Amino acid sequence: MVDKRFERRGLGRGLSALMADVQAESPMAETPDTPRRPDLVVPIEAIEPNPDQPRRRFAPEQLEELAASIREKGVIQPLIVRRNPRKAEGYEIVAGERRWRASQMAQLHELPVIVRDFSDSEVLEIAIIENIQRADLNPVEEAVGYRQLMDRFGHTQEKLAEALSKSRSHIANLLRLLQLPEDVQDMLREGKLSSGHARALITTENPSALAREVLSKGLSVRETEKLAKGGTAPKPKAPPRAPVTKDADTRALEQDLSANLRMKVAIDHEPGGEAGQITIRYSSLNQLDDLCRRLSMEGD
Repeated sequence: MVDKRFERRGLGRGLSALMADVQAESPMAETPDTPRRPDLVVPIEAIEPNPDQPRRRFAPEQLEELAASIREKGVIQPLIVRRNPRKAEGYEIVAGERRWRASQMAQLHELPVIVRDFSDSEVLEIAIIENIQRADLNPVEEAVGYRQLMDRFGHTQEKLAEALSKSRSHIANLLRLLQLPEDVQDMLREGKLSSGHARALITTENPSALAREVLSKGLSVRETEKLAKGGTAPKPKAPPRAPVTKDADTRALEQDLSANLRMKVAIDHEPGGEAGQITIRYSSLNQLDDLCRRLSMEGD
């Protein structure tokens, strides 16, 4: 059941109002325009992450970059926390787990925090929204976030679009990706398929087989759409033939013939064989007539 108090503070006032206390973390470093004034500075060991945080993976290289910034400048933007419901003297992170992890790497002993009285439902929704706003989400993760907001809190696509400054079609198209089989969703998560590829496969009878064909042939989105509509995939292009290096004798013979005929002559000899071909290029009909006359004279 959705928390009634959350409904009053949540989309009832607009998500922007709910998120007024939450500053989204930069993926690489802290760059706030106006740092917030913290309520408290607390020992880092008194702070714990939200166990229901939907985001489980934090890129190590990005954490290290943020840790380097924190070593140099400190934690500019306070974490948003609430009183830990499991520990009387502790705090639970509402927003800012990335900063908390990077601060541990930077070996900080204290962190600035803003303390807010959020319910479990509010904490979960803020965590989902914070994740959706991240730039490094893959399409499936973003779609799962929208689905959680709709299923858990009864929000509509229209309300989400308005509150998060997204188009309704953007949200609807992402939600459709969750209709795909799990193996195709994995290809999306890993970046092997784009959202455009995936959308073309949604209404097909066997999305998994077509997705594998798309990957094996390196098809574009437009080619994938054609394939999904019952067309045929283009044949893979043959690799270009490696140029044949001619020996010095062949090049000399080409030059002699070109000088005698006053036309460009190319000799292509099959490597390791006795056969080949001679190509004579003429630049005018007069040269062609002259060549024919010479060949006729040789025949006589």
